[in-house]
Amino acid sequence: MRLLASCGLWLAALVVLATPAHAQGAKIEPADTAWMIAATALVLMMTLPGLALFYAGMVRKKNVLGTLAQSFAAAGIVSIVWVLGGYSLVFDGEGTVLGSLSWSILFNSDMNATHALAPTIPESLFMLYQMTFAIITVALVSGSVADRMRFSAWVVFSILWLLVVYVPLAHWVWGGGFLQKAGVLDFAGGTVVHINAGVAGLVAALMLGKRRGYGTENLAPYDLSMAVIGTGLLWVGWFGFNGGSALAAGSRGTMAIVATHLAASAGALTWMFLEWMERRKPSVLGFISGAIAGLGTITPASGFVLPWHGIVIGLLAGAVCYWACTKLKLWLGYDDSLDVFGVHGVGGILGTTLTGVFAVAAVSATAGAAGTAGLLYGNPGQLLTQLYGVAVTVAWVAVATFVLLKVIDLIIGLRVSSETEQIGLDITQHGESIHS
Repeated sequence: MRLLASCGLWLAALVVLATPAHAQGAKIEPADTAWMIAATALVLMMTLPGLALFYAGMVRKKNVLGTLAQSFAAAGIVSIVWVLGGYSLVFDGEGTVLGSLSWSILFNSDMNATHALAPTIPESLFMLYQMTFAIITVALVSGSVADRMRFSAWVVFSILWLLVVYVPLAHWVWGGGFLQKAGVLDFAGGTVVHINAGVAGLVAALMLGKRRGYGTENLAPYDLSMAVIGTGLLWVGWFGFNGGSALAAGSRGTMAIVATHLAASAGALTWMFLEWMERRKPSVLGFISGAIAGLGTITPASGFVLPWHGIVIGLLAGAVCYWACTKLKLWLGYDDSLDVFGVHGVGGILGTTLTGVFAVAAVSATAGAAGTAGLLYGNPGQLLTQLYGVAVTVAWVAVATFVLLKVIDLIIGLRVSSETEQIGLDITQHGESIHS
């Protein structure tokens, strides 16, 4: 009875603890709502099936289903945890470090409720859109641990990492936390998504160790055509990822989409030509890797820059991420299975930094507020602010992910046995296999 009474008091407290970030009866615009419904679907498509196919096509046949399962499990787990408390902790209130739980399961919401950050769409839609970002960030990490992480460990990691690492960082950058108050610019997830997933993936890869047979056996992708299809879905879905981050149907979202597409194109071509010069043949894997590098790198800057900036950022993304995946990875000797750090981590760091160079005040301005200029337009201080945001993000994600994985390893273990790895995750973790 005491437990039931305590739960009742807790639920009652949630109902009455409304915050100024939420409003009832605000004017909801049909055009903005329609666009954000489409953008939400596009971003969810990036994980299911986009990222799932992209990753599954690049592992060996015996691990294809296991890799697909990690993306689908992340989608299901994150969705529930996000509604239960993740969303509220990020976007409810304006605490310096973390929000509150007063908006858990949208207890205070109704069909006409809106959020201060998205006043022209229903808050339920804003919550759902932000959920898709959390989903793909968790799913991205799976690329670094492909072929060797226990599925049970992945399930526990997805729950805890979302709450311990992603939620605080998202609040710091987007929910009124100290990085946002410091002036760090991140339009659609250079810090929250790409640096976050890339650094976490690197830490996980180092802790798990190299795959069995790494450097001695053929670890070639099972089916690159799957990865190409996945890349296409990611490329198109990124229009919702970056364009939707304007949270309205308008010119800013359109400009973000243009910059995004041009960066992807420039990144793909740059990687292709570099590989062509070095290896005498342009690979399909290289082309799609360059496209993803361009997409990830433009993400934090997309809503703050002009189209030609997108081309320059894409060119730099293709070159720098190519170097990270083909040179830096070999020099440091780590086995990041699907180059999550080299593409997303390095791309996120580069893109967040370049935002401080290319941001245009006239583009980044919102209604009734002055925009923020970067180094190229007379504000060198913004570059320093961006570097501060990068440093805080890298440090937080590296330390928190390391501690979290250590705890999981002590309790249930992170890596499958050598015999299990040799047989493959499909059979050993899921009791299924792909038949020829």
